[in-house]
Amino acid sequence: MAALLRGLQAGRALRSLGSVVVQRAASPQCTSIRRGIHRAALLRVHDDIKNPSSASTSATQHEAGAAYLAQDTSASADPGTSTSTHEASAGDTATGQEEPQVNSSYQDQSGEQSEDYETEEQLAQRILAAALDFVPQHGWSVEAIAAGAETLGLSSATTGMFNNGAGDLVLHFVAECNAQLTEILAEQHKQVQLGQAESKKTAEFLRDAVETRLRMLIPYIDTWPQAMSILILPHNIPHSLKHLSTLMDDIWYYAGDRSTDMNWYTKRAALTGIYNTTELVMLQDSSPDFEDTWNFLDNRIQDVVNMANTAKQVQSTGEAVAQGIMGAAVTLKNITGLNQRR
Repeated sequence: MAALLRGLQAGRALRSLGSVVVQRAASPQCTSIRRGIHRAALLRVHDDIKNPSSASTSATQHEAGAAYLAQDTSASADPGTSTSTHEASAGDTATGQEEPQVNSSYQDQSGEQSEDYETEEQLAQRILAAALDFVPQHGWSVEAIAAGAETLGLSSATTGMFNNGAGDLVLHFVAECNAQLTEILAEQHKQVQLGQAESKKTAEFLRDAVETRLRMLIPYIDTWPQAMSILILPHNIPHSLKHLSTLMDDIWYYAGDRSTDMNWYTKRAALTGIYNTTELVMLQDSSPDFEDTWNFLDNRIQDVVNMANTAKQVQSTGEAVAQGIMGAAVTLKNITGLNQRR
C-alpha cells in the first residue's frame, strides 16, 4: 500500500510538470530559466520517491512551481503586456527617486544669489513705485510711501528703510522718468537707422524730447512744487544735479551731438536753463493742454539751435545762467506758497 501511495503522488507531480513542459515559451529569454526549473523538479520527484514522509509537501511545492512557470510562460507570450509592465515599474522608480527641486531663492554654492531672490534695493524700488499712486492724495511724503508698502502686503514700518524719506520718493520718480525718456529716444533712433522713420531736425528733436519729459509731470502737476522744494534741499542737490545732467546728456546724444570742445558744455548748459524755466512756466500755465508752455519752449529751443559762433554761444550761456537764477527765484516763491498755479 505504501508503495502504491508513493507511486500515485509521484504520478500527480509528473502530470503537473508535464502540463508545463508541453507549453513552449514565446520568449527565448526564459528558456534557460525553465530548464533549471525542470531539472530541479525532476530531482525533487526522485527524492520524494525515496522519502515518502515529505511526498505530500513536495507535491504541493511542485504544483506551486508549475503554476509559477505557467504564469511566467503566459506573460512571456504577450511581450506587449510585459513591456508595459516594465515601463510602468521604471516610471514609478524614477518618480520615487526624483531629486528634490532646488529652492532658487537661496544662495548657491558660489555664494551668488539666484534670479528669484529679491534684494533690499529691489524691494525698496517696488515700494516707491507703488507709493506714486498715493502722491496725489498724500503728496510727496512718508505717508505715501507707507500707503504704497501696505498695498504690497507689507507693514507701514518698512518706511524706516528710507533714510531720506520723501526725498527718496521724488528722486525715484525723477530717475524713472529719465529712464523712460531714454528708452523712447533710443527706440526712435533705432527706427531712423533702420529706415522706418525720418530723421528730425535738431530743433524739432530737442523740443519733442523736452516736451515728452515734462509731460510726465502732468499727473503730479498740483504737487510738483512740493517735489521741487524737496529736490533743492542741500542733501538732495547732488542727486538732483546728477539726474539733470544725465538727462541733458541723453537728449543731446540722441540729437546727434558728438562735440568734444566747449560746445559740449555750452549746449548742455543752455538746454538745462531752458528745461528748468519751461518747467516753472508749466507750473503756472492754465492754458488747455499747456499750450502756452509749449510755445515758450519753441522759442527757447530756437535760441539754442541758432548758436553759430563763440560770441553767440557765450551770450546764450549767459542767458541760460540768468534764466536759471530767475527759475530759482520762482521756485522759492512756489515753496513759500506765494505763487500757485492758477
